[in-house]
Amino acid sequence: MIRGIRPLLRGSTYTGMAFALGGAFASLPLLPFAMLPAVAWPSAPQGVLMALTLLVWAALIAAVGTARVTRRALTAGARRLLRVPLPDPPARGDHRRTPVWLLLHVALGWAGALVGGLLLLAGLALPFDGLRSEAELSLFGWSARPESGVERWAVGLGCVLLAAVVCVVVTYALRWAAPRLLGPSPAERLALAAERERHLAERNRLAHELHDSIGHTLTATTIQAAVAGEVLSDDPATARAALRSIEESARAALEDLDYVLGVLREQQAETAPTRTLADLPDLIDRLRHAGAAVEPTLSGDLAQVQGTLSRAAYRILQEGLTNALRHGSGGPIEVRVVAAPDALELSVVNGVGAGTARPGPDSFPTSGHGLPGLAERVRLLHGEFASAPEGPRRWRLAVRLPVRVST
Repeated sequence: MIRGIRPLLRGSTYTGMAFALGGAFASLPLLPFAMLPAVAWPSAPQGVLMALTLLVWAALIAAVGTARVTRRALTAGARRLLRVPLPDPPARGDHRRTPVWLLLHVALGWAGALVGGLLLLAGLALPFDGLRSEAELSLFGWSARPESGVERWAVGLGCVLLAAVVCVVVTYALRWAAPRLLGPSPAERLALAAERERHLAERNRLAHELHDSIGHTLTATTIQAAVAGEVLSDDPATARAALRSIEESARAALEDLDYVLGVLREQQAETAPTRTLADLPDLIDRLRHAGAAVEPTLSGDLAQVQGTLSRAAYRILQEGLTNALRHGSGGPIEVRVVAAPDALELSVVNGVGAGTARPGPDSFPTSGHGLPGLAERVRLLHGEFASAPEGPRRWRLAVRLPVRVST
């Protein structure tokens, strides 16, 4: 019993009815235009004129529903007053269902206004009808003639409750129809899912870029600062070179950081910093200033590797060298780049601590996202990725990327 009357006690029931009445009253300015055909044809039968007016009125209401702004306004109103969780409609979505919703909205609003209004007026008037000795209530063929004051109060209360039930019916009908007519269509859901997927992919790409750039810079500058501090008194020239390398690394990392933050804030992004295999010598020089022994082997025409592939190769080598600095034993780091006509081969080999089969944890904290991020980057480029021990004291990172038309 209590569960049955709960909808009558909810404020959302009556805000939903107000939403329906708003649609009904908003259609009134179109009614004079709908009556123009009837005015132009006064000799037609009364029933024909009424039907013609209703048809033209419905056509005008449906025409208003075809506007994009109409769907956005109706969606916002349904969210607020009907309490239906509807997403914002896409700018180029399917608006063909909105006229159907608007016609249903207006029809339910007028039906609720007429039936509910009559019941409410009757319920308020019956108990206080003292002008006549007998009162009779007649509605849609149903009639009641309460004789005593108690009966009038009972019938009046029943009319008020029926008016509340009308509000419940109208509100629930609109709530049922709103997701089906105002919500996203299957095609729009697919488009929204694709857009979310592109958005997440872009953010993941930026996360990889930020991890590779900032992680490498912090690792290199930590080592360079330690080297500068050790030789500051005995070899000022080496210390100054290390400090210059720290400045260059930090400036490059700040460029990457500014670009990523601009994209994440959804601001107008500047041109993305582009570092390619052409910047590999500068990267190796900075590592040498940090005290690392890097032995590069470059073969093939690296100029043929351009665009996305060249940028990805640079980031892969940067992350590989960062891992070698973090987890290596301090020995020479071998970097090998081979540009073949059909593939680009990259490898980074570094020593590890004696007796260890893989790089162990040391003074550098690690998030564990470096190698999985590299593997994902290589997978997206349809390449091959391997990272495993090579003998008891060496670790090898190897990547093979297919060469396609430059982008």
